[in-house]
Amino acid sequence: MQVVSISSLKGGVGKTSVTLGLASAALSAGIPTLVIDLDPHADATTGLSVNASGQQDIGQMLRSPRRAELAANVVPSGWVEQASKRQPAGQRSVLDVAAGSAYSGIYDRPDLSRRDLRRLSAVLAGLDRQERTIAGKPRYELVLIDCPPSLNGLTRIAWTASNRVLLVAEPGLFSVAGTERTLRAIELFRNEFAPALSAAGIVANRVRSASAEHSYRLSEMSTMFGPLLLSPTIAEQANWQQIQGAARSIHHWPGDAAKTAAEAFDELLKKVLDSGQQRRRG
Repeated sequence: MQVVSISSLKGGVGKTSVTLGLASAALSAGIPTLVIDLDPHADATTGLSVNASGQQDIGQMLRSPRRAELAANVVPSGWVEQASKRQPAGQRSVLDVAAGSAYSGIYDRPDLSRRDLRRLSAVLAGLDRQERTIAGKPRYELVLIDCPPSLNGLTRIAWTASNRVLLVAEPGLFSVAGTERTLRAIELFRNEFAPALSAAGIVANRVRSASAEHSYRLSEMSTMFGPLLLSPTIAEQANWQQIQGAARSIHHWPGDAAKTAAEAFDELLKKVLDSGQQRRRG
């Protein structure tokens, strides 16, 4: 099971949009996936068309992590029904969500203890003690954690539980500088708390091909970050808000622009998964 945090220390770069795009690609590829919405704003939960009824949200599970029953409290994404209409009979997709809530914000502070940092790790470890094949559902192969745009407690809780961190950046001066700071933060965090943690790569998001500034910054990012800068980049999409407002996956939205974006996320997901497998073999 690969656990990947999607992070940016700068807000407004489309981190949640990238999380949703990768989740959509995983659903389309038939990869059993869990999305953990660790951002107190819970935008990923809304975008994944989740209707939680009686289940604990991730904030409540973090409160008592060793007693949390993650498998019993995840909620299927509403996208699954959309995907099932296009799949062969008998094939079942899995895209579950540990719903976000403002409650998790109580852990988004800088003074967490080492024990607090392991709260999400303990919640995930509980999957090994619980029935993860409820109603014949396969085990998760991928966990995507949507982090808040900061290096406070929740992001550090996510990094502690993760194998790798996928960074999201816009091709702009402040975002590029923020990405450099995030990479340094990952290295410092790895040395002190999570020796197995590594960067999965950098996704350049909201790219405008006609912008000279974006072209310049992409070239700068290539020089600064080398192979960590993943391709393809994700183009700015005028109807992203419409897609997310409708709580639909990019793979099930009509139009050439959505199709192009879906293909880009398919390729990015493959690279993220392949790099994780290579790291484990290494």
